[in-house]
Parts: sequence; C-alpha cells; structure tokens
Amino acid sequence: MKLFRTGAEWNPLWLKHLQKNQEIGLVPTMGALHEGHLDLVRKSKQTTDLTLVSIFVNPTQFNNPVDFAKYPITLEADLEKLAEAGVDYVFLPDVMEMYPTPTVLKFDFGHLENVLEGKYRPGHFNGVGVVVSKLFHILRPNVAFFGQKDLQQVAIIRRLVNDLSFKLKLDIVPTKREIDGLAMSSRNVRLNQEDRGKALILFNSLEKAKAELFSGRKWLEVQKGIEADFGQISSVRLDYFELVHPESFVIYEDFSLEEKSSICVAAYLDDVRLIDNFPVIS
Repeated sequence: MKLFRTGAEWNPLWLKHLQKNQEIGLVPTMGALHEGHLDLVRKSKQTTDLTLVSIFVNPTQFNNPVDFAKYPITLEADLEKLAEAGVDYVFLPDVMEMYPTPTVLKFDFGHLENVLEGKYRPGHFNGVGVVVSKLFHILRPNVAFFGQKDLQQVAIIRRLVNDLSFKLKLDIVPTKREIDGLAMSSRNVRLNQEDRGKALILFNSLEKAKAELFSGRKWLEVQKGIEADFGQISSVRLDYFELVHPESFVIYEDFSLEEKSSICVAAYLDDVRLIDNFPVIS
C-alpha cells in the first residue's frame, strides 16, 4: 500500500495506470474508519483494478465548529485496516493541499439545500460539493464509492457528477449496520454506553414506521407517533423524521405504493448527531 499527500505525487502513478488501461476505484473518507467504509473498499476491490482511499477531514463541510473539533482522528488504526483490506493507494492531503487559497465558489443544489440535512446544516452541502469536486479533479477515478447511509449526500453527488460532467461512475453501497441494527458511523465512538442504547431508537423507528405504512396507516399518523416516541427519551432530540423521494428529496405528505420512497431520520443524543434512512418503495 502506497501513501501519497499531493496531486503532484499522484500524477505519474495515475498516468502509469491509465497507460495500462486499469480502472481506478475511489473511496473518499474522513477517516475514523469502520466496517461500513471497508464495505466500500471491498466493493471497489471486487469491481475495479485498483483501489484508492482518501482520508481528509474536510473543514468546509462542518457547519458546527464543535463537531469539527470533536471528529475522531484514528489515522494509525485506519491505515492498518486499509493495509489489511488490500488497498493499493491512500491519499492523505493536508488543508493546504486541498485549499491552497480560500474557496470563493459556492454551489447551489436547489431544493436539496432546503430540506433535511440542507435545512439543518446550512453550508454543509456546499462544503461537500467543493471537496468532492477537488478529489475528483485531483485523483481522476473511474468509479467512486459512497454509502447509502448518507442518502441525501448521494443525491448531491449525483447532481454534481451530472451537472459538471465528471467522467466517472458512482457505485452506492448499502448501509452497514451493527448486529442490533444501528447504522455504522464514525460518530458512534463518541456515544457513551447509555446513549449507545438510546441510539437504537433511530433504527427501531425506521422499522416501526415502515411496518405501519404497509399495515395501512396514514403517513402523517405514523410520523406523529414516531415523534412522540422520540419525545419520551431523555437527552434525545429529533431533528426530522420524513418520508421522501430518494432521489429528488421531495417530502411526501402521503404514502403511495406507486412512488419511490425512503424514510430519513436525524437526531441528537446529547451533542452527537446521527442520521439514518430506510428504503420503503425502491
């Protein structure tokens, strides 16, 4: 496994693989790697010739400075996991490599900026758009792998790829979960034992809501009941629990078997914010 820190180091390596007509898979991460990230790595290794992982905690996508300051940094352990997984390259840029000058450009993702994560984390998707664009330009992968847990981010990146005509494919990998159902997240390590148990309400509420929809209950009744469930648990604060179209993120007021839909949830456990989603109609 080869480490590099600059685009200049990558250029001759990329050219060598281009001349061999080898396909490069990119797994962009912010480190603090878990099995969900490694699922992306495994998918890349199965479907591309070479696997490249980037590790960069991107400051521009944190609308909360405290969240940025507390983001877990586990580089030594991350590199051990990637070496064991058979990764070919790891890109470890610093802030000056990614942002040699302050970024003035602003992305506007339209409706996606005004709902769910866009509404509750203003500026977040602009930061995602900027850093992902930079990674795509610097590394020039053939395929980029992302997890379904960040469903709205996937929609943002699809828009980015389509609107800016990036010549790559996106491969979206299903959410990896703990045995009890909690979606794997780098932020899970910040949960104390009590909050770790309370965090299961995200997964349990998604399962409950989906089952109730298929039993014939109206969506707004289901939503109101779930909101009440969250309100009964101390130190848990619900940001949203919504039924949406999984690509356009139009928010539904009614459930239909004829329309694609997913349920999305975000909640705080003390100061740790977690998100999750379930497909309902694919």
